[in-house]
Amino acid sequence: MRAWLYLLAAAVAIGIVTTPALLVFVFGGGNVDDALLAAFATLMLVAGIAVVTMRDIIRCGLAMIVCFIALAGIYVQLGAPLVAAAQVIVYIGAISVLVLFAIMLTQTKSGSSKLTFQTQAGWAAVAAVVLFLIIGIAVLGTDWPDVAARMTVVTQALATILFKDYVLPFEVVSVLLLAAVIGGVFLAKREDRPGERVSDEVAR
Repeated sequence: MRAWLYLLAAAVAIGIVTTPALLVFVFGGGNVDDALLAAFATLMLVAGIAVVTMRDIIRCGLAMIVCFIALAGIYVQLGAPLVAAAQVIVYIGAISVLVLFAIMLTQTKSGSSKLTFQTQAGWAAVAAVVLFLIIGIAVLGTDWPDVAARMTVVTQALATILFKDYVLPFEVVSVLLLAAVIGGVFLAKREDRPGERVSDEVAR
């Protein structure tokens, strides 16, 4: 029964993501790029809402990864593949893994029904509306074809500089992130738990 619920939820999620893309494709002149952009934007919005509404922290972390993947797809659609690659490597490959490690090393993985930050929902809603208006004004006042062309040129120049002149610092940062993961796991494993202390004292 639980498997059917997961399949039903997956079908509903696919429908929510594909419906705006189909509408943009039909009413937007059959442009595939615009349809993909609408699909990625809808996926990112749904995943972002799931991050802040679900109580299971592990599922929130997985929804955050989906949100990062959708954002990387938007970067590709806007003509910035290097930024998309950095999004996948840094945020999905490093930060999300660290967050999931931190979640799985904690004892409780589900939040209470009334979390502390939910008391600030009103101010958060006002901030979200203001941010939405600012982004809307920026979108309406931007010449998108010219921006895409400029971003492509900047991406090519940045890729040449990063992977030619600064390839050693780039690899050093990756090693530093790996060392941070190993150090965090090592410190978490060395931490004494209260139950283990009591058992050790009883054994003595």
